[in-house]
This record gives sequence, structure tokens and C-alpha cells, in this order.
Amino acid sequence: MLRFKSLGSGSTGNATLIEVTGHKPTRLLVDCGLGLRQLSARLAEAGLADDAIDAIFITHEHSDHIGCARPFALRHRVPVWMSRGTCEGIGSPDFDGLLQTACDGQTISLGDLQIMPFTVPHDAREPLQLTCTDGASKLGVLTDLGHATAHLLAHLAGCDALLLECNHDTDLLSQSAYPPFLKKRVGGLYGHLSNDAAGAIARSVAHAGLKCLVAAHLSQQNNRPDLARQAMGDALGSRAEVVVADASAGTRWIAM
Repeated sequence: MLRFKSLGSGSTGNATLIEVTGHKPTRLLVDCGLGLRQLSARLAEAGLADDAIDAIFITHEHSDHIGCARPFALRHRVPVWMSRGTCEGIGSPDFDGLLQTACDGQTISLGDLQIMPFTVPHDAREPLQLTCTDGASKLGVLTDLGHATAHLLAHLAGCDALLLECNHDTDLLSQSAYPPFLKKRVGGLYGHLSNDAAGAIARSVAHAGLKCLVAAHLSQQNNRPDLARQAMGDALGSRAEVVVADASAGTRWIAM
């Protein structure tokens, strides 16, 4: 069985735990944008020890995603997957043999979990998002992008669950205290998804087998959980459960 849990999602830090249960569970941590102490505490809340993680996948180099990935990996000898551009974006540090290169469209096998990275439009060096499957269920993870492309929509086809960025409400962003350059960056083609843009993606990939959508990476200044939930509900109707990830509490375990 495939299940997942956000450990926290927002501008202060992002981390998502994905697990294939069974005789020998496989656990992947997608992004590690927390401090070491925070990460350890949130893993404990999820019922796991630090050494239970089998691999880390980093989507891009921004601090709320890379976080403590390197010290955590070195401390617990965990392999870390990221694109070459992401590695260059953090200064190409030494991972003591633990670093693995992730590429668009190239499958990563991790125990009973198959990971498929794909490129997205975001203001980072070589950002990747991903889908994961255990052969029975498929999860899509899509945060930190400015707009949808046919390429990413094709990768998300057939997902049973989707963790999807709902960064901002367009009106709240326009009225916010953000300086003009930052509003332009956030709302631009290589920034972050608005609720409406996320709703359009959800509508495009929705199908009878989609069971759950997690609205993630909400801006604390420019969005509200009720607005994100409403946008996803409008896009999906009663087709799937809608869950909103909290910046600090994340989500419960969600089984697929």
C-alpha cells in the first residue's frame, strides 16, 4: 500500500513523506526544507525514527526545500537525489558519495517504489517534480511552478492522489504589502500557482480514480485555507477528498 504525509508545507519549509508499506517498508522524503531538530520532531510525530528514511528527493535549491538535506543525509547515510542544476544551485557541496543525479523522464527505483521526475517551469536552476507508484497506486507531487505545461499534465495523468501547490489567491496577492517586483515574481510564469491555476490543473487531470487532492504550499500572507479548499472543490466537485496542508502540522497520513 502507498501512503503519504506532508510534514509541513509553505514558505517556512516543505517536506513530504512517502511510504510503501509491507514486509519491508520503503520511505522517501521529498524535500527537506526544515531544520534538523524540526525534521526529527515531525518524523517522530509520524511514528518514525530519523534512520527510517531510505532516500531523499530534492525538487530544487530554494531554502524552503533544501533545508537540512545535506547534514541529515550525512548523519544517517541516506542517498540524496536531485538534478545537476539543483546541485549547482547549492554550490555543488560534497555529499560523501551519497548524491545521485535525477533527470527528467528517467525512472528511479527505490525498493517497491518507482519514482518518475519531470521538469516544471519555476525560477530555479533545474527544478523537478515527481510521481511515485508502487505498481497499484500513483501519487503526483507538484509544487513550486508558475504555470502548467503539456509535459507535466501528461505525467500527472492517472494519479490516485495529488499534492498540488495552491500558493496564492490572485486578489490577495494584488492587495498585499509585497513590493511590486515580488508580486510580479510570485504571480509570473516561473513563480507560483494561484488557486485558479491550480484548479485548472486539477480539472485537467481529474478522473474517476482520483481519491484525494492535497492543497499545498499556501502563502501565509496571500492565501487562506478556505479559499484553496473552495477552489479545489469547485474544480473537482465531489470527485475527490480535498485536504489542506498546514505550514507546521502538514497533514495526517493519507492512504491510497
